[in-house]
Amino acid sequence: MPSTQTRMQAVLRWMRAEDDPLRLPSRLFWVGLALRVAYITLAHTYKIRLILDHFQFGWEMGRIARSLATGYGFANPFNGHSGPTAWTPPLYPLLLAGVFKVFGVYTLKSAWVILTINSIFSAATGCAVYEIAWRCFGRDAKGLKVALWSGWLWALYPAAMQYAVHWVWDMALTALLFSWVLVLALRVRAVGDPTETNPQSARRWLLFGVLWGVIALSNSSLLTFLPACGLWMVWPELTGLPRHVLRALRNAVLAAVCCLAMLAPWVARNWYTFHAFIPMRANLGAELYQSVLQTNDGFPWGGTLSLAEADPEFQRYEHMGEVAFSKAQGERAKEIIRRDPRTFARHAALRVFFFWVSVPHPVEKSVFIEATREANYAFLSLAGLLGLALALHRRVPGAWLFFWAFALFPLIYYFITVQARFRHPLEPIITVLAVYLFQSAELPSEKRRRLAEAHA
Repeated sequence: MPSTQTRMQAVLRWMRAEDDPLRLPSRLFWVGLALRVAYITLAHTYKIRLILDHFQFGWEMGRIARSLATGYGFANPFNGHSGPTAWTPPLYPLLLAGVFKVFGVYTLKSAWVILTINSIFSAATGCAVYEIAWRCFGRDAKGLKVALWSGWLWALYPAAMQYAVHWVWDMALTALLFSWVLVLALRVRAVGDPTETNPQSARRWLLFGVLWGVIALSNSSLLTFLPACGLWMVWPELTGLPRHVLRALRNAVLAAVCCLAMLAPWVARNWYTFHAFIPMRANLGAELYQSVLQTNDGFPWGGTLSLAEADPEFQRYEHMGEVAFSKAQGERAKEIIRRDPRTFARHAALRVFFFWVSVPHPVEKSVFIEATREANYAFLSLAGLLGLALALHRRVPGAWLFFWAFALFPLIYYFITVQARFRHPLEPIITVLAVYLFQSAELPSEKRRRLAEAHA
């Protein structure tokens, strides 16, 4: 019988894929997926609470999916038959509607299936995390150590999987798409593989356009990062020979056309349905009004709209229609901001703090559990930001791409509202940068050890 130490060494060799390094990403995926599905099944997270007619089963997206599955179209994001909607982007409600169509509306089977699909998205993100790390920090022993720790941390760490196994929402899908956009950007710049012959190929730029189109249809808030991402990718071409500039412009146009083609059906549907140009979502004004109410003090605790059909605000929404209602709410919000811009600025500063340090949250189980949650959230942000600062200081390839993601992606949330889940698309690179930070902290001791060995 092999000893415990021997078995542990075998497991570590398997996790490092010493037998075949090319198989490591697939191992990350399958272990991560198995762990997530086991948790969903054993912890019964698919048993979603039935309160408010299953509203926590996907919230507005679940309501829209139910409307689609029962033949009422892309409509009714709250209670009752309130009419057509563009309250959320269409991709995840369509996915959820497909699950409802096959496994039943708001059933336990549907819950297990959609959470398993979320888990596939989350586990696949681990493969992107691994590639981001080795491309930025190298394929030598130090760089692969960062990649190895980052990949397995994403696969095994509970905080990385929480949105996949608990939430029927788009977070796991959005994080997957965003992380693979970053991988594609690094590939286009040939980061980590300078011998590649044609990194700026038209095929990659077409894929870039497709990915951003899918992201926009999943979570349009990420679009604030798109211009900086594209500019970072073409920058070496723009500063090169004239023929390289022409190739860069061609590639950028190809990507833009491809992205717009992905969005065109949704925009056309909104024009036909609402007789208005709605590129992504129709609820900006309603969300803005909720965020500027003095009673909320910068953080809306309740929903943007009441679920009670007898509520006057809901009846106003139903009577006016979604587009007119949201526009009216937006005008009310602008008037409040004009009257008291200092309070609006103070609330925006508070939301910056909420996004990175601690999002307000009701104490549901115990003060200790809530304090642990807040400490974990703040620790990850701090480690990621310090890792980014170190990467910028050391001129790590890709560091400026990450900087612009950190700087631009959260902007819309600072001015409207913040939830802990909004940070999740950034968490794959936060994971990489946090691991890089702590791996770098080991370097001085390693250096002293090597110097001691050299002088021995």
